[in-house]
Amino acid sequence: MIPLSILELGRVREGADRRTALNEARTLAQLAERLGYRRVWVAEHHNLPGVTTAATAVVIAHIAAGTERIRVGAGGIMLPNHAPYVIAEQFGTLETLFPGRIDLGLGRAPGTDPITLRALRRDPANADKFPQDVQELQAYLAPKSASQRIEAVPGSGTEVPLWILGSSLFGAQLAANLGLPYGFASHFAPQALYDALEIYRTTFQPSVQQERPYALVGVNVIAAETDEEAHYLATSQQMSFADIFRGARGLMQPPIDDIESYWTPMEKLQAEQMLRCSVIGSRDTVRNGLHELIEQTGADELMIVSDVFDPAKRLRSVEIIAQAMAGDG
Repeated sequence: MIPLSILELGRVREGADRRTALNEARTLAQLAERLGYRRVWVAEHHNLPGVTTAATAVVIAHIAAGTERIRVGAGGIMLPNHAPYVIAEQFGTLETLFPGRIDLGLGRAPGTDPITLRALRRDPANADKFPQDVQELQAYLAPKSASQRIEAVPGSGTEVPLWILGSSLFGAQLAANLGLPYGFASHFAPQALYDALEIYRTTFQPSVQQERPYALVGVNVIAAETDEEAHYLATSQQMSFADIFRGARGLMQPPIDDIESYWTPMEKLQAEQMLRCSVIGSRDTVRNGLHELIEQTGADELMIVSDVFDPAKRLRSVEIIAQAMAGDG
């Protein structure tokens, strides 16, 4: 089977707290390691009460310290928010502490709203320099040259593997031009998925890091013992997406029996468009749905988002997904 990985946001549940969310993220990674998942990534988002992964490098350290083998990384760092030199220091430190286990996915979006971007002291125009910043970061992580006056310590020589992440054709073109692996955010923005993969694969230029194209595809998967239970559990994520359109920034809510009573027809349409790349159901349903996605996209790896309110049910979802793809049962 192709590798499975997990994207983690450190979601804060209604009735719980932020420390609990971060510890639950580590518990999930520990289970993923036992089940054979390849990697756990955390994403940089700011000014969201229900998401605890803003200090992305710190959260990666927390998860990596609680695991032994699984790769841990950023999915991703929003590079326009940061100086490439600082990211090289942070991820060079992580690679030094957890050698051979750190990934660095890079995104061009701010991961927040314009007001918060100003609080970060960043210029929105920084996004225009994203390709140059990626190459600058890559240089800081490479072995130090004799003429190099600025060195990332730790960082230089660690050669932390870089990924380009995105949901548009721009990221696909950049990943191809730089010869880097590419992750598409189809778990919330699936519209350009197939066009982006086509561009990436047909224009890919081999590099020292990557000889051939490698495409990771994001997908929402909520698995349970039955299709009915899985659809019930999925209402927590559906409410979160409806809240986005309302401008509500709340905590993750428990599932409800009737999602139609929660969202308006327009919110439903918008949420369903964003969540189109989703598989919800029992083990067999998940197996069939993921195999169909792999066949349609030719994905080299799937990045699973399994947003379930109940921690035990979430762990079970991740377990069922692994069993489904291993052919267990």
